[in-house]
Amino acid sequence: MQNGKLGKYEIRGILGKGAMGTVYDGYDAVIDRRVAIKTMTKPDPTDNEAQEELARFRREAQAAGRLAHPNIVGVYDYGEDGDIAFIVMEYAPGTELKKLLDKGERMPPAEAVRIMQGVLAGLQYSHERGVVHRDIKPGNIILSPDGTVKIADFGIARIESSSMTQAGTVLGTPAYMSPEQFMGQTVDKRTDIYSAGVMFYQLLTGERPFDGSMSAIMHKALNTEPPKPSDLSVTAPSSLDAVVARAMAKRPEGRFDSAAGFSAAMKAALEAPPPAVPNALGWDDDATVIAPRGAKPAAAPPPSPSAASAAPTGKGRGGLIAGLGAAVLAVGGIAGYFALSGSKPTPAPSAAPPPPPQIVAAKPAPPPLAAVAPPVPAAAPAQIRSAVAAALRNASCSLTETTVQDGTVLVSGVAGADYIDALRSAAQAALPPGTPAGSFALRVQSFPANTYCSALDLLRGASGGWVPVSLTTGDAILRDKDPIMPRISVPDYPAWLTVDYYQNNNITATLVPDPKHKAVLQSPGRTITFSDRSWGAGEPFGTDMIIAIASSAPIKARAPAGGEATKSHLAVLSRALHDAAQHNETVYAGATLVTTKP
Repeated sequence: MQNGKLGKYEIRGILGKGAMGTVYDGYDAVIDRRVAIKTMTKPDPTDNEAQEELARFRREAQAAGRLAHPNIVGVYDYGEDGDIAFIVMEYAPGTELKKLLDKGERMPPAEAVRIMQGVLAGLQYSHERGVVHRDIKPGNIILSPDGTVKIADFGIARIESSSMTQAGTVLGTPAYMSPEQFMGQTVDKRTDIYSAGVMFYQLLTGERPFDGSMSAIMHKALNTEPPKPSDLSVTAPSSLDAVVARAMAKRPEGRFDSAAGFSAAMKAALEAPPPAVPNALGWDDDATVIAPRGAKPAAAPPPSPSAASAAPTGKGRGGLIAGLGAAVLAVGGIAGYFALSGSKPTPAPSAAPPPPPQIVAAKPAPPPLAAVAPPVPAAAPAQIRSAVAAALRNASCSLTETTVQDGTVLVSGVAGADYIDALRSAAQAALPPGTPAGSFALRVQSFPANTYCSALDLLRGASGGWVPVSLTTGDAILRDKDPIMPRISVPDYPAWLTVDYYQNNNITATLVPDPKHKAVLQSPGRTITFSDRSWGAGEPFGTDMIIAIASSAPIKARAPAGGEATKSHLAVLSRALHDAAQHNETVYAGATLVTTKP
């Protein structure tokens, strides 16, 4: 470094030090942005092992640089200055999850699930883009002050299109490594799911499932099963045991097929009703006969004089049964004598007839829970909407709005065609128990392949509400040269409006505000109709998308009217949304699909 600079970046302090190098607090004066700069001293060209470390360092920039997601620390740049190689990253203030666990802090189950949902949302996104992290562990998870969960350090990530770090290479952190990693086999996204399962286990119990030396951990990971989380922690719901076990299955095919599937199963298990406690159903553990609830016990018949005199002096149920048994035997003996002699006894006029022998019934099986469970109170519409909307914040490749209309839960918006089933499952899993069948509807526009997943995932994590978007014509089909005239409903706060047009050829253009005009702050609650006919549909024909962003301050991420590469636009938009979050700005977003034809 010269004059306190590394390349074009100013160095303002040290954020941390590691085995490979130092992470600096940096500043990019060109675009007025604070950054984190991770450095590594370039090794001697003849040191093969050190050269491999440098290759992994570069690969981190390559892997994370292609990912723009709220739950992943963004990488902006890679450079070399003299004998220093460096990666310029998003400045993500916060605390490593490892530091909290090292203090012995045990997460409440709901908080553990929330953290894991953020991790799994980031993993789902990276897996869809062919990047396997391979070192998921608490030390690589950052918890931001606002609660956002971010995955960092893609230093040993494997990129599907790359030939680097294939079979035969053992890399990772032993306590979180999958069986296939220990055996040096080729890994895929399911190794990240295994490592995430290990981390979830630790969040629930405060302990790692396998510990010890590397050889001990390897043996246990390959051959033994850890205790159930609920056996180690009284706060861990038993409903989560099966979820953890499946995520940590020895063989990859036994695990969840996707991070999104893991997340949905985890959330559904957490919200499963707890098992009923017998006493809550009115059972009496000490009773031999179950009387109807509310029935008064029958009065016991008065004992005969002989029975009273034969009764033992001990108090309690054992003494009472013994006394009754003696009385029954006495009666039986007298009856037997008269039966053998052939004569009938003359009853004593003053003696009361002996009480009939009591039959002690066996304790019947408990009644089915469904037959005695109290009715589930109906949830308020606002609670239902909130629960479903919260569940869909982690639904990949989607941007949706949840409303409740006339008792029907309606999910509308935009999603990738391959993600519709997962979206429906996540929404249904969030519905309160007892929700009537047919009271849920999914009305979502879908597009083929993964064309717009990056944009939707980015906005879903940043948006605090929905912006209704449509075309003024009311028809989502545009012919060649038809004007593109959107209609936007502005939220109930003064909002700066940005409208971007995403084409199916990965080019994005900004319609509002037009670069030639100054942006105008829109009045709250208005419906804005744009009639500028200079925006026209054209080739390549297919499915395009309009995204509207309403923010309490201008979003500094606008593609030129002529368009730019969508990837470049999203990288700038990601930074703009991050800056908005840092300044506590309000951001709403909405989307609609447009079909263009010749």
